[in-house]
Amino acid sequence: MAPRVLVSDKLSPTAVQIFKDRGVEVDYLPDLGKDKEKLLEVIGQYDGLAIRSATKVTEKLIAAAPNLKVIGRAGIGVDNVDIPAASRRGIIVMNTPFGNSITTAEHAIALMFAIARQLPEANASTHAGKWEKNRFMGVEITGKTLGVIGCGNIGSIVAMRGVGLKMHVIAYDPFLSEGRAQELGVEKVELEDIFARADFITLHTPMTDKTRGIINKDAFAKMKDGVRIINCARGGLIVEADLIEALKSGKVAGAGIDVFEVEPATDSPLFGMENVVATPHLGASTSEAQENVALQVAEQMGDYLVKGAVSNAINMPSITAEEAPRLKPFIKLAEVLGAFVGQVTEEPIQEVEILFDGNTATMNTRALVSAALAGLIRPQVADVNMVSAPIMAKERGVVLSEIRRDKSGVFDGYIRLNVKTKTKTRSIAGTCFSDGKPRFIQIKGINLDAEVGEHMLYTTNADAPGIIGLLGTVCGANGVNIANFQLGRNRPGGDAIALLYLDAPFPEKVLEEVRAHPSIVSAKPLQFDVAG
Repeated sequence: MAPRVLVSDKLSPTAVQIFKDRGVEVDYLPDLGKDKEKLLEVIGQYDGLAIRSATKVTEKLIAAAPNLKVIGRAGIGVDNVDIPAASRRGIIVMNTPFGNSITTAEHAIALMFAIARQLPEANASTHAGKWEKNRFMGVEITGKTLGVIGCGNIGSIVAMRGVGLKMHVIAYDPFLSEGRAQELGVEKVELEDIFARADFITLHTPMTDKTRGIINKDAFAKMKDGVRIINCARGGLIVEADLIEALKSGKVAGAGIDVFEVEPATDSPLFGMENVVATPHLGASTSEAQENVALQVAEQMGDYLVKGAVSNAINMPSITAEEAPRLKPFIKLAEVLGAFVGQVTEEPIQEVEILFDGNTATMNTRALVSAALAGLIRPQVADVNMVSAPIMAKERGVVLSEIRRDKSGVFDGYIRLNVKTKTKTRSIAGTCFSDGKPRFIQIKGINLDAEVGEHMLYTTNADAPGIIGLLGTVCGANGVNIANFQLGRNRPGGDAIALLYLDAPFPEKVLEEVRAHPSIVSAKPLQFDVAG
């Protein structure tokens, strides 16, 4: 029986034909995604679900879909899909991460021009028969400083367009290297420099716990008077209430807003403000972008349903069916090693070296490298996947090297990850035992044997008596339960590390207390996805 796909959002008809050409049956019902109850009734009939943003794929919907094998999102954002629920059911979630980058970048540039020259208000006034030439006194783009927050795929396109407009472009991105900045023709700066120096600020960073509300009252206070703000990335990056106050006070001269904290945004205090240009999440809305993402998602879903090929998957590596049993635990290992370093590294990453020793050197190391990079980048870019991670690393100028060698130690095979920043190099190694679970075998050159926990605290200190007692006392006094711990040192009196296994995330208040102790060099809370 041929696989069957439901298209529940408005995708280009091109997608329907691609499915049919691959032998997949298609029901094209572009308004069904808005009818939650009807969608719930019929979803059990389908092997695949192709969506945009209108369809909400909830845990309840997934539970009602026993035959569902793949969800394809035409576009990059998967906020409307319960990925953990899909993963638990073995449903692959795919997206099309780069199909609308140019379109979104162009929309940001268009909004910048619109707020610089007050085009919407001037247009409305002129259509009304008024000739208010003196009312609409704009500013030039040329020579102004453009601050780009997030210089990945879309942000780098905006930066290059800004350079072409003879602007001075400064960019903040934790993963942007000096080499890549020079290639783009931009100045790499810190976030505080963006606030202090930019005449225009444009946001192109994903929504994470670190970036939520990144533009708030404190940020506005550090900005130039008369700054102009553009957001075509994600609603919630800007605290809208703080933006409104800044617009009213004149601190912000204008704002171009394509995304909102709550969408669809049918009622907002921003609406009606003369110095705000608002659009209804149009960043990816051009005929070219819609055609591209529709074509891509149909090809990806069709290839998986017919051939078993996996590409651009959010929750599954791109590997063949033959490789899967042997490779799967080491995919997890590589991701965990990357996640460890990504969570403890705050400086921009310059180089990544991955060593495959013993039997790991004979595996599909491309998948392993992608998994390590995805884990490394994910603390900063939450929706990165194994396909997009190498591209993101390359865009940020990260120098990647891979080493394979024959077995050189007691382990049949292991992976070592070395990550270099401007000031230091971090090193971690791990392997998988017969149970298939990843384990840390070396951190900072210190040998140990440590399993991976969901919630952990990693500390470094000079080897001296009393550190474990100190940590236990602080945790006990604050109601933090230590389930287990692992210790290691390179020599008596040298460098030492501790890994504490916890029942829940380490509280920030307690973390400050630990870090304040003179014996502790550093303390970093860690979280890992230990499922699967």
